[in-house]
Amino acid sequence: MDTTLLLGLGFAALVLILVLTAAIKVVPEYERGVIFRLGRIVGAPKGPGLFVIIPVVDRMVRVDLRTQTTDVPPQDVITADNVTVRVDAVTYFKVIDPIRSVVEIDDYRLATSKIAQTTLRSILGQRSLDDLLMKRDEINQQLQQTIDEVTDPWGVKVTLVEVKDVNLPETMRRAMARQAEAERDRRARVIHALGEKEAAENLGDAAAILEAHPAAMQLRTLGSLVDAASQPGTTLVFPVPMEVLRLASAVEALAIHTAETREG
Repeated sequence: MDTTLLLGLGFAALVLILVLTAAIKVVPEYERGVIFRLGRIVGAPKGPGLFVIIPVVDRMVRVDLRTQTTDVPPQDVITADNVTVRVDAVTYFKVIDPIRSVVEIDDYRLATSKIAQTTLRSILGQRSLDDLLMKRDEINQQLQQTIDEVTDPWGVKVTLVEVKDVNLPETMRRAMARQAEAERDRRARVIHALGEKEAAENLGDAAAILEAHPAAMQLRTLGSLVDAASQPGTTLVFPVPMEVLRLASAVEALAIHTAETREG
């Protein structure tokens, strides 16, 4: 009799422990518990902390509220200017409504990943290759807004979408390299032409000044002679203006005339 009573008490204690284990739930800070009672949602999501449910009657679904990431597999995209590129991206999202994330969608993680793939191909197909390479921030924002509009009814908020890498065909890479080389050559020619223009303008200004002041021309000539004579082994040819030669001839003729007059 005592043995049967002890066995009964032990069984009752075991059942009580099992019931309490099934009834008492603990949810951490980053999770919420959605309670279904006989198939219907009961109240607001539970947590964080400790709470009690009715075993067998209630069923709890845990929902993670932390920001989650999913990699968008590489997608082959044909841009608006008919260039085939291979693009991959990463999506950051989190649950803001635990009830809708459980009721409205079967697997919100998988669904968010699939819609990110579809949206990536759709958005990038409307952009040119130059936009894809230079307007990355604008494209990321457009992707985030488009995907978020789709996932909002599921209680999922897409916080960020980043295009990670753009792989170009080898032929396109060579064409872009040639284009960049041609662009650099064009800039070099423009810079050289601007330099020639500035030099010509400065020479024109200098010529105008020397023309207005003949003495300045003589000084400039003498300065050039000094610079040339400072080099060792230099043969210096001194230019004599024609006015000096005419003056010398006039002086010589005057001297001859004066001498002849005295002799006469």
